Amino acid sequence: MENNQPIIVKRVKKVAGGHHGGAWKIAFADFATAMMAFFLVMWLMTTATPEQKKLISGYFQDPIGFSESASPYVIDLGGSPTPAPDRTLNPEEQAPAEQAPSEMDLTQAESLAEEVERERLELLLQELQNKVEDNPQLQNFKDQILFEITQDGLRIQIMDAENRPMFASGSAQLRPYFEDILLALTDTIAAVPNKISISGHTDAQPFAGRGGYGNWELSADRANAARRVLVAGGYDDEQVARVVGYASSALFDRDDPLNPVNRRIDIVVLTKKAQRAIEGEQSEAADETQNEQAPPALPSRISTPPADEPLQPDQLRERLNIFEDGVLNFDQP
Repeated sequence: MENNQPIIVKRVKKVAGGHHGGAWKIAFADFATAMMAFFLVMWLMTTATPEQKKLISGYFQDPIGFSESASPYVIDLGGSPTPAPDRTLNPEEQAPAEQAPSEMDLTQAESLAEEVERERLELLLQELQNKVEDNPQLQNFKDQILFEITQDGLRIQIMDAENRPMFASGSAQLRPYFEDILLALTDTIAAVPNKISISGHTDAQPFAGRGGYGNWELSADRANAARRVLVAGGYDDEQVARVVGYASSALFDRDDPLNPVNRRIDIVVLTKKAQRAIEGEQSEAADETQNEQAPPALPSRISTPPADEPLQPDQLRERLNIFEDGVLNFDQP
């Protein structure tokens, strides 16, 4: 007997799962980066001593005051900080007082701070170089702009060219394109908290104007003219540590004293160490000037005879010789 029942074949169509997107990868990458940064901070906190942390913090909060006081603490009561006693220990078992920071700790903190500052100046140098490359107006003068890291900080030298001087001949009047260069660099220089020093230089060509006006006065006036442009561009005048003229005493090309590159303006973004040196020199010079201008002290006591008695010769000399260069007038009856 034949089986005429139909055969039914079921075909199951397999459909692959849809695309879920890659947003989770970005979120996971952010999470991994955050965890790496967290563990890096934790590792740094465990390796640095408390004294080093306080020293580094104090240096960046007030580097000048920190170096002068040599104390990492906001209120210095003398001696060394003592940790609170552990109530679970007997007085005989308490930990000894924390020792004051040693000279080695101060040296390490200053070395670390100087290294961080140097990295910041190198980043500033790179940013200034990029600005020159990206700005079509500055590209025309890139051969006249030189950046370099020195022991005093980041030095920016803007030099004359044969056919493109920065100033009018024998004058402190800036050319318009030199003003544009300074204004283009102002905002980048102002982005760092370091103070600057501005110096003017001339070549060795003798120059004598009216009233004995020469290269010394000319170089100083040109440096001051550059300062005025920076201030007009938004730079804080209080951040200018020094403006000075060198004439031809510091030639860029010593083999050719008349080379136009010797006529230049130097702007140095100072390190904290160089800034302290400049401010120390200015402070000492101000003290010496004040001492020279201060009049001699009056005698603490001058004998005055009674009105009815004539002055004796020694008393008269005492009154007339109080100053060597002058005579004081006394009202005598």
